[in-house]
Parts: sequence; C-alpha cells; structure tokens
Amino acid sequence: MKNIYSNIYSFNKKILKKTVESLKRGNIVGLPTETVYGLAGNAYSKASIKKIYKLKKRPKVNPLIIHYTSLKDANKDVIFNKNFFKLYKKFCPGPITFVLKKRENTNIDKLATAGLNTVAIRFPKNNIVKTVIRSSKFPLAMPSANLSSRLSPINALDVYEEFQKKIKIIINGGKSKIGIESTVLDLTDKPRILRPGIISSKEIKKFLKTNLSHKKSRIKSPGMLKKHYSPGIPVIIGRKPSNINDAFIIFGNKYKKRKNFFDLSKNGDLKEAAANLYKIMRKIKKKGYKRIFVSKVPNYGPGIAINDRLKKASQ
Repeated sequence: MKNIYSNIYSFNKKILKKTVESLKRGNIVGLPTETVYGLAGNAYSKASIKKIYKLKKRPKVNPLIIHYTSLKDANKDVIFNKNFFKLYKKFCPGPITFVLKKRENTNIDKLATAGLNTVAIRFPKNNIVKTVIRSSKFPLAMPSANLSSRLSPINALDVYEEFQKKIKIIINGGKSKIGIESTVLDLTDKPRILRPGIISSKEIKKFLKTNLSHKKSRIKSPGMLKKHYSPGIPVIIGRKPSNINDAFIIFGNKYKKRKNFFDLSKNGDLKEAAANLYKIMRKIKKKGYKRIFVSKVPNYGPGIAINDRLKKASQ
C-alpha cells in the first residue's frame, strides 16, 4: 500500500524508535498482528489503558488481551498451569489467547482486566509487534483497532478509516494473514473456549486429551459481548437476497456469480474464507449495499469461528 497518509508508516529502525518512545509516553499506536490489527498501549499504564477504552468507546466490562514475547515476562503477571504449558509449546507464538489467574502483585492496570482476578494473555507471531514489545520492555494491551462492536481491521488503511488522525502512528505491516481474532481459551478451571478462532476446539481437545467445558461464562475476554463484528448494515444469515440492492456472501462454487455476489473462497477453503470475511464485509459496505445476506458456511474447523462472527454481526 502506497503511503499517502501522514500517520501510516512503513516499519524500519527509525519508526521503531518513534513507536517505542510514543508508547512510553502513554500514547496509543496501531500495530499489525497475524490475526487482525491492534490498538496498542502500555499494559502497565493507567493513562494508556484509559485512552484505549476511550478511543474504542469500549464498555468497561470488556477486558483487554495483554501481549507478551516471553514466558518470563508473562510470569510476572499471571499464574501458569499444566494445560497452559502444553498449549504454549504446541501453538505459541500464534493466534491463541489464554485466560489465566492474575498474580496479586501484577502491574497490569485493573481497568485492563475489567476488575477481574484473571488476565487474558497472548504471544503474537507477527515480527513487527514482537519487535515493538521487546524494544518497549513492557507488555502491550492490544484490542482490535476498531470502534467497539465494529469489524476488526486487517490492514493499516482499515485502521486509518476507523480513527483518522486520532492515532499518530499506524504501522503498515501488510494484510493480516489470518484475518480473524485469536481463539480464546479459559484455563482457570476446566478448559473452555470463550471465543472460537482459527485454532479449533477440536484441535485443542485432541491435543489436551480432555473434553472442553461448554458452561456459560461471565465476560472474561474480548468477543463475548452479544453484538460484535458489525459492518454497520444489517446481516441476515441463511437466506438469499431478493433484489440487487442487497449483497450476498457465498462460499464455494454453489452459486452462479452475479454482480452482488461475493465469494469468501471459490475453492471452498475455510481458512481462506476466514481471511476474506472482514475484507469482503467492508467492501460491501463501501459499495453502498443496504443489507448483507449470507449463505451457509460449513460449521467445522475455521467455519465455527466464521459462523460465530456472522452470528454476532447479525444481532
């Protein structure tokens, strides 16, 4: 993407230094990750956390995910357990978030955890955000870089369109490879999926060799609010539109292509569909369609995460 925006930067040593200095002053920056772009601030700074909530217009009951690059640093803030170590070794760094018990002497601001005795933590794989965390020498509180309940951004321009010049630094790391938010797993008791993602519950269940709890939980992590991932126009699931003023999101080659049809994956690849979901929903909104109808998406593997996002977008 050609940089014609004064607050979107390509990543280099000069911008790294500028980004770290800004974070240390309590400012918020837009950063790429492998899942979606994030709105990053110092997890140990009350001023930074307040700015994140204010920028996003985020409900105070919705905690933030804290991002680390090392077990040593995360161990200062949370209490690890056996299941965590197993999953960390298998899936980290990567698109998985763990909810763990909070240490009493943690420096994480209470607002970031919504006053809970738990913390949601993640170890991102994206090299840019990893470099920023290491250079900052503090963990980053980093929800998706969008206004609360809206679509998550998958490139730097999405972030700019959401916040304009309210953020002074947005780092352009290209398109997020995965394109949907991380899987969130509560490990404080029996393992429980709080938010589905590209790493499926089936994979986790198979690896841990235990069933996952399906018991309902209070809000312990992002993605648990009823309304979320909204493109700003109505989303109707499982029905075909009756006129060309409405868009139709399809999956695979089941339908003949028309002007108002948008295919998540012509090859029927669920990972590709997940990566295209927010991109296509944004495109539809920009084209001026009044509603989005969605054909059935297979409900297994990444399809579970796609259907979760669509269901919440339709609320």
